[in-house]
Amino acid sequence: MKAGSIIVFFLLALSGSQLTAQMNCATSSYSQEKIRNDLSLADNIKSIERFTQQVIENQTTSRIESSIIRIPVVIHILYHNPSEKVNDAAVAAQLEILNNCFRRLNADAANTPERFKPFAADCEIEFQLATSDPLKRYTSGIVRKYTPVTKWTMNDKMKFSSEMGDDAWDTKSYLNIWVCNMDKFAGYSSVLGGPENVDGIVMGLAAFTESGNKTIVHETGHWLGLRHLWGDEYCGDDGVNDTPKQASYTTGCPANIRITCGNGPNGDMYSNYMDFTNDACTNLFTEGQKARMRALFTNGGVRNSLLFSKGLDAPLIFEIPMPEEDPKWLEARLYPNPATTTMVLDLSYDIRWVGKTIFITNAQGQNIMNVTITSKNQQINVSRLQPGLYFLAAKKGDGESIKMKFVKL
Repeated sequence: MKAGSIIVFFLLALSGSQLTAQMNCATSSYSQEKIRNDLSLADNIKSIERFTQQVIENQTTSRIESSIIRIPVVIHILYHNPSEKVNDAAVAAQLEILNNCFRRLNADAANTPERFKPFAADCEIEFQLATSDPLKRYTSGIVRKYTPVTKWTMNDKMKFSSEMGDDAWDTKSYLNIWVCNMDKFAGYSSVLGGPENVDGIVMGLAAFTESGNKTIVHETGHWLGLRHLWGDEYCGDDGVNDTPKQASYTTGCPANIRITCGNGPNGDMYSNYMDFTNDACTNLFTEGQKARMRALFTNGGVRNSLLFSKGLDAPLIFEIPMPEEDPKWLEARLYPNPATTTMVLDLSYDIRWVGKTIFITNAQGQNIMNVTITSKNQQINVSRLQPGLYFLAAKKGDGESIKMKFVKL
């Protein structure tokens, strides 16, 4: 059994060796960065931790212990290329994996080492695509949206339409999952106690497929308050009594008992979903992890509102929201060229250009005119320019630039 407070977990920095060795799950480094940027978040985390431990100690989870918790899910699929437009089959496969693992219906449950089978749990938590959106309209629970962003990092920008991502649905009523082309990471979860408008899970395209990838199980565990088994420090504490302490994360797929941190005779629980073991060898949550997750749904818990969500109700409005149209092309287009009076700079692929400035120079490099972009189809009056060759340039804050030449007749 583990002892001592685990609150300090969130206030300790990750060791550099761990971060470089394992780049799949970014949740811990994401959490640390959020805490550094918002000191009040540490207090929120401490408060949630005290509440969770109190619920577990008082065994107040009995109120919902015998019932299945069903969580409405909305999947935000952000794609740049058509090949990134994740299909329904992949969404269904990922939800099936998620549900099977949380209900211990996974076929590989039989592979749990005998020494850990007594601890394995059916968490009695299920995940279903929403049938009703926040406006009570019919929904498939899947939103697909074109984005000019080709690669995302763990900065939460994919969670905002203003950043060319997609805004979260009410996070008190839905589990929001964003699927996008992630840079380096397979996925990450938001921090319990953090801002509501970024609450949810981000999944990289490579980890959200029809194959048996279990990244979504690991990240959903984080979203429900679970930590890595080693507490992200040497022989750290994950706050769960029936997961043995272990020195660090596990790589590959161990075949033998691995004893660290004095956790004999059973050794590391490397078959737990909250380790970094290969998918083929992860197959259980424990009763202690189940209690920790379900504590969040009790009265006063941060996930309690999900029990009262209308997201799985029959919709009151059967008007299907019109999908956004993909742009006709994925780069800036300038036409007509040559031009006599007016040109159009088509920026429909990326509205982030609105508000930026176009600089027009002549062949000698002299600045002739500036135009503020006010529309994704920006008209440029060139009637006063002398005939000749000109250059058009603009630049966004992210470093992307436009450089074109045109001829004024």
